[in-house]
Amino acid sequence: MREKHILASVGENVYFQPRLVPLYPELIKLHNNVMVSAGVRLITHDASFVVLNRLGKGEFPEKVGCIEVMDNVYIGYNATIMPNVKIGSNVIVGAGALVSKDLEPNGVYVGVPAKRICSFDDYMVRHCENPDNQGGGVFLSLCTA
Repeated sequence: MREKHILASVGENVYFQPRLVPLYPELIKLHNNVMVSAGVRLITHDASFVVLNRLGKGEFPEKVGCIEVMDNVYIGYNATIMPNVKIGSNVIVGAGALVSKDLEPNGVYVGVPAKRICSFDDYMVRHCENPDNQGGGVFLSLCTA
């Protein structure tokens, strides 16, 4: 992706698995050591203006917004990242999460909408202590005592 200049910027060690290029890719910045899993949707616009404009009650502009993903971030399968969102460094976003607001650094976020369930450091420690923990409940089981 970096060589083709598709996104606004792409750092080192970026793995981008989605098969579709988002609309307005020039509004997306991926920093270093970022993994974007299959099925992730990076949404940089709100197309509801099309429907609103057909009502004949005024002119509604298209709304667009940037997405910035800082260093050391994993975004899980089928997560959705909405416009005007910044994901801080050292963050894990669980599969299927809906990120509609900025995510603070050093956390694990899951759910709809995405909520912080533990720190990045706690997740790393528990992941190393439980190398055989697999399956859909991995984030919850590793982030709860």
